[in-house]
Amino acid sequence: MTALRQAAEVVDPVPGAGAPHLPQQPDLIQLLTPEGERVEHPDYSLDISDDELRGLYRDLALVRRWDVEATALQRQGELGIWASLLGQEAAQVGAGRALRADDMAFPTYREHGVAWTRGVDPLQVMGLFRGVDNGGWDPAALGFNLYTIVIGAQCLHATGYAMGVQRDGAESAVLAFLGDGATSQGEVNEAMIFAASFAAPVVFFCQNNQYAISVPIERQARVPLFKRAAGFGFPGVRVDGNDVLAVLAVTRAALQAAREGQGPTFIEAFTYRMGAHTTSDDPTRYRLASELEEWKLRDPIARLKAHLSRSGIADAAFFDSVDAEGDELAARIRQGTVEMPDPEPTEMFDHVFAEQTPELAAQRAEFVEYHASFEGEK
Repeated sequence: MTALRQAAEVVDPVPGAGAPHLPQQPDLIQLLTPEGERVEHPDYSLDISDDELRGLYRDLALVRRWDVEATALQRQGELGIWASLLGQEAAQVGAGRALRADDMAFPTYREHGVAWTRGVDPLQVMGLFRGVDNGGWDPAALGFNLYTIVIGAQCLHATGYAMGVQRDGAESAVLAFLGDGATSQGEVNEAMIFAASFAAPVVFFCQNNQYAISVPIERQARVPLFKRAAGFGFPGVRVDGNDVLAVLAVTRAALQAAREGQGPTFIEAFTYRMGAHTTSDDPTRYRLASELEEWKLRDPIARLKAHLSRSGIADAAFFDSVDAEGDELAARIRQGTVEMPDPEPTEMFDHVFAEQTPELAAQRAEFVEYHASFEGEK
């Protein structure tokens, strides 16, 4: 926990560490430079095998392949909408791989990379965006809650769950995901107050991708986001969100501190949303192409690939095999998505409560009667 406390006090700005519209940023915790060079950090060491490094690359590459295929499917009318994670793969995979099997994660609607690390079938996520269900996985079995569309609400869910874990005496932790825009929501601040007051075993993982839809971060906050944690009474730390190794190390340390009863931590993963907020958004209306080009030089996948290649940990055959696996995954996602059957309209009444209430039964009957009134019309 000492490292987290010390990191919370890092406030000296260094030029050029942020996005073009953020010329000065506090130093980022980093274990892998944008050029793929492995560096050490005095407070965060990471003992990782070659197999694990190759596994992280595979995670990053396959998650991006899924994201690219999903975006294409939406453009072709097969999905109602899609929230891309392009550029944020390292933040999500690093955080997801830091979780233990008995931990619990609470996502927003963009944590496809975390879903991947928790064993959620991509098609179960695709069903949600196709509109055939509300998410078909078992949160308790996988340690991964259903997607939350309401901005910031999942932080309250995560804190409440963490308080329950605490009272059960379980040795597990909770990871709540949010974006930079969500830090302006009342629910997020209320969650952090509760978490601090009860020393709940929860880690708030904020992916600062620089924009809350079209609103840049400097319009949202006058201080770096991780410094807000001090006002709630727990440590905050900023990590290079495009460095999967640093994210893994920092999140692992924060989760362990939570398990040991040291309370919450706020992690700001400094990253960038290379794509649109969702497929209904046009980012060219509010950001410059030059800004995107600068961030492409910090691409999380290219960074790890460079490290693996230069260090001899992976060769061309390995990268080719991952690409081939990505093609197979994309084909499975495409076929599985277009073949999803449409649900019966009345199914939406079947999953509101464990047992149907009289009021819900009456609403269902009214719904059926209303639709029956159109039978025979052309």
